[in-house]
Amino acid sequence: MNKEQQAWIGASAAIGQFVENFQPDTLSEAHYAAVYRALIDTVSVAVAGCHEEACTIARGYLAGRRASQHATCWGPGIQLPIEDAAFQNGVAGHVLDFDDVSSPMRGHPSIVLLPALVALAEALDKSGRDLAAAYAVGLEVIVRLSRPMMSDHYAKGWHSTASIGVLGSTAACAKLLGLSVKQTSNALGLAVAQAAGTRSNFGTMAKSFQAGHSAACAVRSAMLAHHGFDSAPEAIDGKYGFMSLYADGESLAQSLSLLGKDKLELLDSGIEIKKYPLCYATHRTIDGVLDLREQYGLTLDQVSHVEVTANYRATAPLVHASPQTGLEAKFSMQHAVAAALADGYVKLRSFRDENVRRPHVQAFFSRVSVHEEAGPAFPRWNNIVVHLKDGRHFEKRVTMLRGSAEMPLTDEQLFDKASDCFSFQEVLDPSEFLEMAMQLRDVSIRQIVAALPVVDN
Repeated sequence: MNKEQQAWIGASAAIGQFVENFQPDTLSEAHYAAVYRALIDTVSVAVAGCHEEACTIARGYLAGRRASQHATCWGPGIQLPIEDAAFQNGVAGHVLDFDDVSSPMRGHPSIVLLPALVALAEALDKSGRDLAAAYAVGLEVIVRLSRPMMSDHYAKGWHSTASIGVLGSTAACAKLLGLSVKQTSNALGLAVAQAAGTRSNFGTMAKSFQAGHSAACAVRSAMLAHHGFDSAPEAIDGKYGFMSLYADGESLAQSLSLLGKDKLELLDSGIEIKKYPLCYATHRTIDGVLDLREQYGLTLDQVSHVEVTANYRATAPLVHASPQTGLEAKFSMQHAVAAALADGYVKLRSFRDENVRRPHVQAFFSRVSVHEEAGPAFPRWNNIVVHLKDGRHFEKRVTMLRGSAEMPLTDEQLFDKASDCFSFQEVLDPSEFLEMAMQLRDVSIRQIVAALPVVDN
């Protein structure tokens, strides 16, 4: 490696330095001329095209956003245009990394489905039955798309919650809006045009942005298609489509041919409700560490080091070995183990910055080793060995995961989790919302949203 390579600070930092340091007086008259020429050309062409059908449709969609189509921002209770509400609620629902999971997707389905669907359903006064049907459709599309492509797609660094979720959420919104086959195809093409999301952003605010952005994109795609905006019918599986660009050209024929002909994924692969508010890749280890701690009365001070071994690609999202913030700690096996041993729990408060930075917790990070074994990526498992300073060690292998489709949380455990989440914002009684949500089949979405407590700023 030469000195120039050693000094390389990375693309984002290099761009940032350029942006910060660039001075306007660098520009000559010729530069200004080039810019005003571009300005004249661009605006002139836009004026010429302003009454083309695509522009007319776009203005109609935007007029609807500005007019009566608004939805509620969950918590603060303010009204926003539906696309903005979907974005805001998507960010809020993903930032704690406590939202549910789909194993085939290797991502979080509800956070791209429900902010979009609830915003649309509230604005258009749809029923709980309408929303449930749309959710089932969206999850089905997510899982059927995920199965052929997920392993390599995720391993390459795509954030599948966003990159695949936007397609499923768009299909769900299309169902809720009653779009035709052609309109749904157009909506999906528009979703492909916006699909994105990188695992590089894990541990930052941008991860939750990616989820919120995908929910908003789904609303935008479906609404534009509803107004008549078109796209390429081969945007997903054409030569230059999603499967070629985002995957490895895997065929979707077998998986998608089962749509509507097989058991619904809503129950078959299931929705996995998280027990702990951090990356799912840590949960088996947390279960094991907490079990060993309780069984043998362990404390952090007694432990020399901990070895965690997992199956192939199981720990890919865990990118922060020495986290300094709560967001980073949500993608750290080291913090998961240290917090579980130190406190006997892993809860929302475990990820306050000051709790992550506790000296005894920080000092323990280097004592947690994480390894993957070669072999199949499924079924998932974690093996935990806790070594004590007195020479003893305790070991536990965890295959079943609390909160998974095979070992789901009970309703009582779910309500306890919900109450903990509301109390985190000092809302003590969410009972009206919980009761109304359980009546989904028989009420409107407006009724459910109206029952949400308002959180003070």
